[in-house]
Amino acid sequence: MEMAVARMHRQLDRKLAKRIDRSLKKLLIAAVVVALGICQIAVADSYKLNPGDQVEISVWNEENLQKTITVLPDGMISFPLVGHLQAAGKSASEIESIIAGKLDTFIADPEVNVTVTNTRGNVIYVVGKVLKPGPIVMIQSTTVMQALAMAGGLNEFASANAIKIIRRGGLAADAEETLLKVRYSDLERGSNLETNHALNYGDVIVVP
Repeated sequence: MEMAVARMHRQLDRKLAKRIDRSLKKLLIAAVVVALGICQIAVADSYKLNPGDQVEISVWNEENLQKTITVLPDGMISFPLVGHLQAAGKSASEIESIIAGKLDTFIADPEVNVTVTNTRGNVIYVVGKVLKPGPIVMIQSTTVMQALAMAGGLNEFASANAIKIIRRGGLAADAEETLLKVRYSDLERGSNLETNHALNYGDVIVVP
């Protein structure tokens, strides 16, 4: 009789342990999902628009104030009742605030929502002696080594330590350009990572 009771207790303990284990797994999964969601919101809110990017702008309860807009080459967008405004270099939340402020003259407490629907303007270019030269759309923060990998890597004739990045200082036609040096051999060996620059919109990587 005692053995049967002990066996029953062990079975109950195992069942309880399994239930606790399942509950902990569910809690862990939920926590991961929440964390990922927070990270995605943070990334989306910190993203700065570039020419060529697309945004969807809507004003709550105003059917005529819903529009999908592409940021123009000069960085501007146009919205009804607001007119033209600078979008490049600003986040979605910053544009929401600007539009809401301008609409406040026409609408009481306007609720504006700006969603980035396409980041095709967040592009850099790799030219010269790589296997796949051309534009690369950055869907996340990208370094020189990552961009060169996406371009297929250097070909056999490339001058690995003469690579340069041409970077413009803005959208204006007379914006100043600077050159950043890249020492590919050092990066490949992992001996010096200083020249593994994080890339900006419009950067041109030249591989001679």
